[in-house]
Amino acid sequence: MKNVFPQAFPVLVALLFTGRALQAEPASVLIAEGDLFYAKMQANEALKYYLPAEKLDPNNTRLLVHISREYRQLMSDAADQAEKIRLGGVAVDYAKRAAALAPNDPEAQLAVAISYGELQPFEGNRQRFDAVHIIKVALDKVIELDPRNDLAWHVLGRWYKGLADLDPFRRGMAQAAFGALPAATYEEAVTCFEKAIQLNPGRPIHYIELGTVYAQMGRKDEARRFIAKGLDMPDQEKENAATKREGEQLLAKLR
Repeated sequence: MKNVFPQAFPVLVALLFTGRALQAEPASVLIAEGDLFYAKMQANEALKYYLPAEKLDPNNTRLLVHISREYRQLMSDAADQAEKIRLGGVAVDYAKRAAALAPNDPEAQLAVAISYGELQPFEGNRQRFDAVHIIKVALDKVIELDPRNDLAWHVLGRWYKGLADLDPFRRGMAQAAFGALPAATYEEAVTCFEKAIQLNPGRPIHYIELGTVYAQMGRKDEARRFIAKGLDMPDQEKENAATKREGEQLLAKLR
């Protein structure tokens, strides 16, 4: 039988020395390398540099925020629900660490809000109820610190829309089990998405989400117009793909 070890040996050596080389690099260099893949939305590649950098610089808030986003991207790509929950939990943990280190950093607070928002649909009712309040507190903090943050207004719009979607029966069930949920209207969601568009008119998800709210309000012409506009725009983030798929499905129903 032919010995395959000599063929595999160079690969093993290369992997070994790559790992050692990364460990030998200062954190700033590793972060800079990871940022290149972060900008390309290549989460696995970015984490190859970010995670070793975190060991060298565990209190780097910006780094923790970036790691949280990369795990959210991996969560989005995962097909298995259990894996989605695991990756989403890691994203939440990194975001919470960042916010604990720098409570007045708007990007850290935004990472908390987005990470909880991404994980919420896969959790139990108690966790989802708690997340509603955690997300709102974080978003209020972001907007207080950085009122021109369009993503904060976008996530706040989704928060209002999610609560406005609840019918009286489900609200009553939640109140009986856990306590009252905050009041919310579609009009408040519209205001948030309009503000997000005003601040960053080049982000397609703002238009698509605004269109979905108009659809819920029965304003079909406006819904079609805004969803179509968002779908025609180039992506800015990997997360746009899921929003665009939902927009395409809704637009098909509205035609």
